[in-house]
Amino acid sequence: MATVLVTGSSDGIGRQTALDLVAGGHRVVLHARSDARAEQARSAVPGAADVVVGDLGSLASTRALADQVSALGTLDAVVHNAGVGGQDERRLTEDGHELTFQVNVLAPYLLTALTPTPARLVYLTSGLEAQGEPHLDDLDFARRPWDGMQAYCDSKLWDVVLALAVARHRPGTLSNAVDPGWIKTRMGGAGATDELPAGADTSVWLATSDDDAARVTGRYLHRRQLRAPNPAATDVDLQERFLARAAELTGATLPAA
Repeated sequence: MATVLVTGSSDGIGRQTALDLVAGGHRVVLHARSDARAEQARSAVPGAADVVVGDLGSLASTRALADQVSALGTLDAVVHNAGVGGQDERRLTEDGHELTFQVNVLAPYLLTALTPTPARLVYLTSGLEAQGEPHLDDLDFARRPWDGMQAYCDSKLWDVVLALAVARHRPGTLSNAVDPGWIKTRMGGAGATDELPAGADTSVWLATSDDDAARVTGRYLHRRQLRAPNPAATDVDLQERFLARAAELTGATLPAA
C-alpha cells in the first residue's frame, strides 16, 4: 500500500486518480483549494485518508499547504494534477504573477521544494506542451500580446521541464511528466475524446506500480508509453535556468538530493 497525495482532487482527472488509488487499496491524501471544495472532495472520494487545503494561486497559501503536507511525513508519491486551463484574459494573482503560470508551474515547483521528497513524483502536463515556448524572460506574459492558449501551452512545457529537472537533481526519486490525453472534464470540454479513467491511468500506474516500465525517471509519457517531449524540455541549461528563476520568484530553492 502506497500513501499518495493528489493535488486538485475535488473533481476531474484528479478525483478519478484518487478514486482509482483508493480502489487499488492505497492510502490517499486529497487536496482542494478551499474548505468548501475539500468537503466536495471528501464526499466524492469517501475512502480517502485525509484532505489538505491550499489555494495554488497564492504563494502564501501554497507555503501553508506545504506545511500541511510536510506534517504528514514522507509520502510514497505525489501526483501534481492541479491546474487551470487557458484564460480568456490575463489575470494576475495577489503575488503579481499571471494566473496560469502561477497555478500550473510555480505552485508545483514550490510544493516540490518545500515538502519531503517522496519516492515518486508525477507532474501532469498536456500534449500541448509541444507548442510551448520557453520565454524565461517573460514567464508572466507581461511583454508579449496576451494569448491564453499560448500561456497554457507554455505552462505545460514548464511542467515537463520541472519533472525532468527534478529527476536529475534527485536521482533517488522517480520523477516523470504525464500527458493524460484530451479528457472529458470541465477543462477538457464536451468535445474531448477520452473518458476520465484513461486520463488517470498512467498517473496511478507511475505512482504505485512495481512494473519495470513504471519505474522510469526523467521521462514524458502518454498512455503508459514513452514519448519524446518538446526538445526544449530536455535542454539541461534551460532546466537549470528555469530552476534558478523559479527559486528567485518563490524564495525557495530546490534542495539537493
